[in-house]
Amino acid sequence: MKKIVFVTWFIITVILFSIIYINIINAATYSWGSRGETVIEIQRRLKNWGYYKGNVDGIYGYLTYTAVKEFQRKNGLYPDGIVGPKTLAALGINVGSAQRGYNGSQNQELLSRLISGEARGEPYVGQVAVGGVVMNRVRDPRFPSTIPGVIYQPGAFTAVDDGQINLPAVDSAKKAAVDALNGWDPSGGALFYYNPEKTTNKWIWSRPVIKVIGKHVFCK
Repeated sequence: MKKIVFVTWFIITVILFSIIYINIINAATYSWGSRGETVIEIQRRLKNWGYYKGNVDGIYGYLTYTAVKEFQRKNGLYPDGIVGPKTLAALGINVGSAQRGYNGSQNQELLSRLISGEARGEPYVGQVAVGGVVMNRVRDPRFPSTIPGVIYQPGAFTAVDDGQINLPAVDSAKKAAVDALNGWDPSGGALFYYNPEKTTNKWIWSRPVIKVIGKHVFCK
């Protein structure tokens, strides 16, 4: 009798833990068949960036799946078509699962690699200014609201496009990331910057200039 009670209790416990685990996984990921407001936001952002061609209907179907895979492939993420914490963060969708995907130390590491790839060899204050631009975008409603979201926004940074984001950061970039995260913004509130020797983009040339640091022009 005791054995039967124990087995029954064990089975019930396993079932309960399985339900809890499945709920946690489902809360943190969105995939084929998912529905709701977060799926709408996923579709909206992918559509704005040219990845998604379907209707923004909040239903995660084939077109959403293929768009997510393409976004992941172009942004250094594993292309499984599942929107988990890191993909949510890269999309700039600030929900609890996205926050779990990147903690403080991961944000610092990612920012330092971005600074290293974009401004390695620039004056130290210029490296901090690049980090400041990232932080300014995080606070601006026109951009994704997370550091990964800003950095991995398609076409935003050359270091992401050419793969330098995946290289180890130089020591000065690591220090610059800390300073930028702590609120130092030598860019003067800039949202953009460019190297006039390397860019031919007429739009960026038209932006109001705030200041020049090293080879970078920082602008609004």
